[in-house]
Amino acid sequence: MAKKVVATLKTGKGNNFTKVIKMAKSPKTGAYSFKEEIVHNDHVKDFFSK
Repeated sequence: MAKKVVATLKTGKGNNFTKVIKMAKSPKTGAYSFKEEIVHNDHVKDFFSK
């Protein structure tokens, strides 16, 4: 079963948006954390360049 956020993106103008997930390593503990965002298709590269 899809999450509500993903299900609502499939209807209407949701095709213009992408759910992106970036993995970041903590310098202090060495553990990995994940950042999830829903961004416009034009801003996907900007999200990963941060």
